Amino acid sequence: MAGDLAVFDLDGTLVDTGPDLVDTTNVVLSARGHPTVPPETIRHHIGLGARAMIEGALSASGITLPPDEMDAIHEDYVVSYAGRIARLSRPFPEMLACLDALEAAGVALAVCTNKKESLARQLLDELGLLHRFAALSGGDTYGVSKPDPRHLLNTVVDAGGASHRTVFVGDSRIDRETARAANVPIVAVTYGYSDVPVGTLSPDRLLGPGEDVAAAVLDLLASRPMVALTMR
Repeated sequence: MAGDLAVFDLDGTLVDTGPDLVDTTNVVLSARGHPTVPPETIRHHIGLGARAMIEGALSASGITLPPDEMDAIHEDYVVSYAGRIARLSRPFPEMLACLDALEAAGVALAVCTNKKESLARQLLDELGLLHRFAALSGGDTYGVSKPDPRHLLNTVVDAGGASHRTVFVGDSRIDRETARAANVPIVAVTYGYSDVPVGTLSPDRLLGPGEDVAAAVLDLLASRPMVALTMR
């Protein structure tokens, strides 16, 4: 029988990757002669992916580029980011405490992120966290990505879990939509990179900086059915 499982988003949930993501955006834009932007200008684009950050930065300067040039900048971004992926990024302290507490309670851990799987693995490996997760999936792992529920549900299967004994932890509108579509409860944190306030999305639990994420996950797991519900 599958045991309890907690699945985590990565950027803005497990790890504060914003500093490296924003720095990389500015590096690649500057190299092509475009203006750089302060972090607050594109922070809310982070959860939407690298291309959205680049487009947001350019838009803030009144610049629109043709698709082929955007493709080239995005390729530059991926290469540059891989070389600086953990220079400034650090796990959120709340999440380190959460991982410790959930492991102590016998809850398995997994990661479901729209980041490329290779980059997600590299980041967590450089931060010394990769070994803690039973499964890790990126936006390119299954041919679908969040908010498609198959991304989360396939991650659950790969981690040896079952959706009726799983809780998702995320920070964004996309995470909330994914959890709802997969029929998995979500703990949403307010300090991430959502393009809308996550408190307006009616997550099952909403936590701010310093609050006990593990306690919220364990509370939701305790309310989940012990056996899968059969649809008739």
